[in-house]
Amino acid sequence: MNSIEEVLVALRRVIRATDLHSKHLAKTTGLTAPQIMLLQTIRNKGEVTIGELANEISLSQATVTSILDRLEKRDLVYRERSKEDKRKVHAYLTEQANSTLQEAPIPLQEHFTRQFNDLQEWEQTMIISSLQRVAQMMDAQHIDASPILDVGILDRQDTTIEKPDAFAGKQDKP
Repeated sequence: MNSIEEVLVALRRVIRATDLHSKHLAKTTGLTAPQIMLLQTIRNKGEVTIGELANEISLSQATVTSILDRLEKRDLVYRERSKEDKRKVHAYLTEQANSTLQEAPIPLQEHFTRQFNDLQEWEQTMIISSLQRVAQMMDAQHIDASPILDVGILDRQDTTIEKPDAFAGKQDKP
């Protein structure tokens, strides 16, 4: 196998691993990786506002609200307005959410994070630099992405695939 094929196979493995893990999470818990991360963050933080959740998992408040809406419909979370500051809304887990989290597999992201943190700093820097270069080579450096390993749209609100801005307006030649 030549170098380019090795790179493409490695990229495909990363994409495939993410896809397979997302499907495994959905099959075992009925939840997405962002939903599980949100539930874990609420569990770990205790009383937490939507803004604090958004900052903690690096998602917009709108995305967090959308995910919370779905979790609330499934009776996994509930929200209450703060008694001290009526402008704040806190999210809490239900008992059902606690038992779901106990049975949920470890998100791929946590597994990756543990192994990445075990690397030497120079190795981490090399990986970051290489992946940033790959994203640039794929004209993907301007695509908005959160630090969550999952496939598809994070809040699963829309199932249509949007073209990245880099490709907008370009037409295929006949």
